[in-house]
Amino acid sequence: MTGLIYVLAAGAEIAGCFAFWAWLRLDRSPLWAVPGTLSLILFAWLLTRVEADAAGRAYAAYGGVYIAASLMWLWLVEQRAPDRWDLIGAGLCLIGAAVILLGPRGG
Repeated sequence: MTGLIYVLAAGAEIAGCFAFWAWLRLDRSPLWAVPGTLSLILFAWLLTRVEADAAGRAYAAYGGVYIAASLMWLWLVEQRAPDRWDLIGAGLCLIGAAVILLGPRGG
């Protein structure tokens, strides 16, 4: 379930940030801030649903998922294909996220 929550959170965060990008960088209406803000609230709420022993660990592991999801956004929404360095970097980040999330914890 954690993986699904992270994917949903990444989608909400990226969509929310993009709404502000559209408003401030693409000269769209300031009304874009409304769904952007709601999307960022959803993102924050979703991260509280992750099963983790500490918030910082949940956020750190989420970082890898966010990076990979951002590259998917780049490809699907902005119509720019990630290059091999993007993909290698995202792969490394996902490995790091898995180590953080799944690594054995000493008592």
